Amino acid sequence: QVQLVESGGGLVQPGGSLRLSCTASGSIASIYTMGWYRQAPGKQRELVAVIKPGGITNYADSVKGRFTISRDNVKNTKVLQMNSLKPDDTAVYYCNARIVRSGSNYATDYWGQGTQVTVSS
Repeated sequence: QVQLVESGGGLVQPGGSLRLSCTASGSIASIYTMGWYRQAPGKQRELVAVIKPGGITNYADSVKGRFTISRDNVKNTKVLQMNSLKPDDTAVYYCNARIVRSGSNYATDYWGQGTQVTVSS
């Protein structure tokens, strides 16, 4: 059994900051790409940021320069630091990870339960 547990969402004023964390637990052999996605009301889920095991990152154009993704491979944790938040950043944010379970030969995508981020004055 593998689980992704997120924390850190909430309400913040425009221009403020929030930090989202996601920890993977369970019978894990290895974790490949880790990422954050978001879904705003009435919109499709979109990629926010991803980070590969070697630390290579990729960001959506809308968050470049404002958001930073990082990972701790020992603790199986990743963090999304969000600065200069805008009302358009309001969405449910989902943690994603491609994980090989112990005893398995293939990777599976796992998702967290989602955490609400609201940017409003």
